Amino acid sequence: MAEDEKPEEPWEHDLEDPEPFHHESAHPAHSRRRGVPALYGIMAEFDNPTALVAAARSSYEAGYRRINGYSPYPIEELDEAIGFKHTTLPLIVLIGGILGGLGGFFMQYWMAVINYPLNVGGKPLNSWPAFIPITFECTILAAATAAVLGMLALNKLPQPYHPVFNNPNFALATRDRFFLVIEANDPKFTHGEAMQFMRTLGARDVSDVEV
Repeated sequence: MAEDEKPEEPWEHDLEDPEPFHHESAHPAHSRRRGVPALYGIMAEFDNPTALVAAARSSYEAGYRRINGYSPYPIEELDEAIGFKHTTLPLIVLIGGILGGLGGFFMQYWMAVINYPLNVGGKPLNSWPAFIPITFECTILAAATAAVLGMLALNKLPQPYHPVFNNPNFALATRDRFFLVIEANDPKFTHGEAMQFMRTLGARDVSDVEV
């Protein structure tokens, strides 16, 4: 793909398998020895989101777990179709908020009680009600920062290069086309069977995606 045709990042629906398996045909070492480009997976192209969701659901029901869907906009049904039922982002935000709140409170405690104690009108040095506004603000700040950084990490961003960019038609993923990819490191993946299966899903085109 020419540089001026490189698409912006489309919406990606990704299902991670906890025990990835590298099929021989997709292993970079085997590919280099045989002089064949390493295989990332097989891509099917669809005209509408309904066909994409139906194909993703059929792929999941067939036993494939390393599935990616690409579309110009988010498709809520697609997440469910590929078996993506939860994310760790809320936990990351919760942990960030708790750490931020504790950090804000004990920062004030250290300043007011340990580092530079001042007797103001006979009030106790650890006057915790006065610490609440700063504690609250630090909680929000840390939670928001954790949300942004967690989202980038979970989505593997920034990602200036991805193997799907090697497919010329993938430039349409930010316009009006929808793509489904079965990765070569899927436990069930064999090239011939996966290619034949993808052709039964009603796609307008099915092709290999090289690394």
